[in-house]
Amino acid sequence: MTARTACISLSAGTSATRATRITLRVAFLSDIHANLPALQNALADAERRGAGAFVVAGDVVGDGPHPVEVIGVLRERKIPAIRGNVDRKVLDVDKTALLRQLIGVAEQRQHAWTARQLGPTEREWLEALPAELSLEYDGVSVRVVHGSPRGDTDYVYPSITGRGLRSKLGEDRPQVLVCGHSHIPFTRRITGVRVINCGSVGRPADGDSRGSYALADLVEGRAPRARIVRFAYPVA
Repeated sequence: MTARTACISLSAGTSATRATRITLRVAFLSDIHANLPALQNALADAERRGAGAFVVAGDVVGDGPHPVEVIGVLRERKIPAIRGNVDRKVLDVDKTALLRQLIGVAEQRQHAWTARQLGPTEREWLEALPAELSLEYDGVSVRVVHGSPRGDTDYVYPSITGRGLRSKLGEDRPQVLVCGHSHIPFTRRITGVRVINCGSVGRPADGDSRGSYALADLVEGRAPRARIVRFAYPVA
């Protein structure tokens, strides 16, 4: 599969003027990993906090027991999403001998199980996901990637420097950069870019057992604001 970038322009639904600027609150989620209870709790929590739009930064499936149900929720709600490295591995697990050698037997079995659960509808949806999204919310430019702008297996950690960010972005300068993959949530403003790592909805790995996502307040003419939100979900 070749990398694709999708471009979407969205608005808060009301024209903004100098006197009245409408803020759009967007929930950015990542690394659901087929965890349906976690996704349901994240969406409900974000809605209670006033989120008016949702975006998923990859790794929709893999590792968890509910790949079909999670895809069903995202499809039904028409939530924009991108493909993560695990999504890609699930799609390719039966095609690439080299991949089977690289990821190891246990991981291959997990991905193969997930692939077997997917029907034609789910597989078609997953295959159609772009590698990244370029969004515009009322004049605020947002780039959504899974790992980093360099690729879905690269990382953006909390310790990233301005020089490191510029190296990963190249010539691109979005107002907001959203990513996941590391499962370590943070948000910082670096060299004029609001950097958001959503962490993980369904498989936290930073010492906090709660899931995480990011809420961003976007309004034209103002610096984007964001915060990390933690939420609980039932663990079997």
